[in-house]
Amino acid sequence: MKKTLEFRAHNGEIEDIALGPDNKVVTAGRDFQCCVWQQDQLVTGLCWHENLPGIPDKAYRYQACRDSGTFLGLGTVTGSVAIHIAFSLQRLYYVKEAHGIVVTDVAFVPESRPGRELLGGHEAALLSVAVDSRCKLHLLPARRSLPVWLLLLLCAGLIVATILLLQLAFPGFL
Repeated sequence: MKKTLEFRAHNGEIEDIALGPDNKVVTAGRDFQCCVWQQDQLVTGLCWHENLPGIPDKAYRYQACRDSGTFLGLGTVTGSVAIHIAFSLQRLYYVKEAHGIVVTDVAFVPESRPGRELLGGHEAALLSVAVDSRCKLHLLPARRSLPVWLLLLLCAGLIVATILLLQLAFPGFL
């Protein structure tokens, strides 16, 4: 094995590291930050005082991270669990103190046939394991969206309404 890249990712120890799509790397450090890297360039990051105002950053620390490609799962030293959108780090799911103490690892349920059975109608499923000797399954509800046929119907209605309004405003338009 040859070292291909070296850079300073955190101030202090790195608690966990995960490989993501497009050669991205996610790191969780003892400096209370979680970072997404492309090579040695910081793409985006999370820090407690920016993302969870009002919660003292010294009380919480990211402990475990996993990147499914679409989502980033995080566990903390206080037992909290969160799911973020991987590319923007927008938080979609958060359970404060899901475990009694340190979350030691998190993992997404794979999108295999048995994994899809566990998912049911949910968008993602994250397993968390903690020092409290418990394993918990966290289900991310499917985000609601309009069906394509309804969106097309609404667009067609808007076009017809626009034409009618133009015909009323400018007789002889058509």
